Parts: sequence; structure tokens; C-alpha cells
Amino acid sequence: MSANKDTIGKTITVTVLLCVVCSVIVSAAAVLLKPIQVANKELDRKSNILAAANIDYAGQDVIKLFDERIKTKIVDMETGKYTDAVDAATYDANKAAKDPALSVKLERSTDIASIKRQAKYMPVYMVEKDGQLEKVVLPVHGYGLWSTLYGFLALEGDLNTVIGLGFYAHAETPGLGGEVDNPKWKALWPGKKVYPEGSTEPKLGLIKGTAIPGAPGAEHQIDGLAGATLTSIGVTNLVQFWMGENGYATFLANLKAGEV
Repeated sequence: MSANKDTIGKTITVTVLLCVVCSVIVSAAAVLLKPIQVANKELDRKSNILAAANIDYAGQDVIKLFDERIKTKIVDMETGKYTDAVDAATYDANKAAKDPALSVKLERSTDIASIKRQAKYMPVYMVEKDGQLEKVVLPVHGYGLWSTLYGFLALEGDLNTVIGLGFYAHAETPGLGGEVDNPKWKALWPGKKVYPEGSTEPKLGLIKGTAIPGAPGAEHQIDGLAGATLTSIGVTNLVQFWMGENGYATFLANLKAGEV
């Protein structure tokens, strides 16, 4: 009788070899695909910035259009002025917010956006025409119901009138908080005002129900998300945090005064 070749040892050997081969293939694929993933991420980021600024990029080279129309600056959030402390071309504010050397821990009393840590430096995206500031796009983020929402808020050259707000990453409930992606809701933002006249305290935010045109304060009001109270509160909080004194308010004041 011939010996049984299907021994436990051989089975284990084949299994281990198979696992090693699969691991090598997966690792190699990850390494080879990383440059493509990085490029796609950068393309998506720039597309979202262009969209927030209401710059049509359909059918165009997004990278080329972005480089032609938008200048990236870095703002020191403590002074509200431009800085070259980090490289604007490679700086990642979201990663910096997790690095104690590049961020500050927020007090609960001021952390209305529930972000815990804030990057010391933030990128801002300037759209100029004939040497004059036309638009500015500001990164914003804050916690909703289930997730942190990451997006961009764009302002007209008066630094008060909203062009648009869009989120590029979140995990809110589809059909409820996920309605932040609904084009009809996003269309409510253009033309709204962040600050009351003569004030630097932001009033822009979502209300319960529908904003009535012409009603007192309507220029600062956005319709709430039906069935998504906590997401609505989260969006209001993140907007008011980033447009307030702990966010971009000092930078916007400096920019308006020509002191950046």
C-alpha cells in the first residue's frame, strides 16, 4: 500500500505558502496603486474646492484649472495672517490636527464643533481676478450625528456672502443627515450672510423648519434637515465655530483690512 501523501504537515505547508504568496501580491498591489490613490485623492480635493467656489470644471483638466484659478495660502490660526511655517503644496491640515506639535487641544467650552484638536495652520484657497480678490474657499469640519463632516465653505469677495457649502466626506444617515449632499438643500446656501452688518459674530446656521424669505434674520438662516436634528445642529456648530473667533474670523478681518 502506498503512503498517504496528504499528510497534515504537507497541508499546513501548502496553506502557509499560499498565504505568503497572497500577502506578497496584496502588498505589491498596495504599493503599486498608492500613487494612483494619492493622485485621485488630490483630484477629488481640488474638484470639491472648485465646486464650492462655483467654478465649472466639467470636461476640463481639473488640476490645470485649479492651478490657473486658485492660489493656496497657509494661515496661522493664532495670528490670522499668512505664514510659510509649512509647505502649502504638501501640508495636510487633517493630519496636522492629530499631531500635538502641529495642533492645539480645544477647551470644551469653545469646541462647539466637537473636533477636540485644531490645526495651528489652515490652508485657504484664494480666487483672484485682475489682481482683486473674487472669492475665498475655507476648509471646515465638525461632528454631526455619526461622523465628522469635512467640507468647504466659499465666500464672495466681501468675505460675508456665501457662495456655497459642500461636504466631501461624512458618514451621516442616507436620506436624513446624508441630505447635506442633496443639491436642492445645497442650493439654499448661496447669497446667505455669515455675519450681521457691523458684527464679527457669525449668525449663519440651520433652523427648525423652513427659512421664510424677507423675515427678520432670514439672510442668516438655512432650512433644517428633516428628521436629522443632530446633524443640523452639527452643521450649524461647525459653521459658527470656523467662522468665529476661534476659526477664521481674525483672518477674514485682517484680509478685509489688508493686513494679512
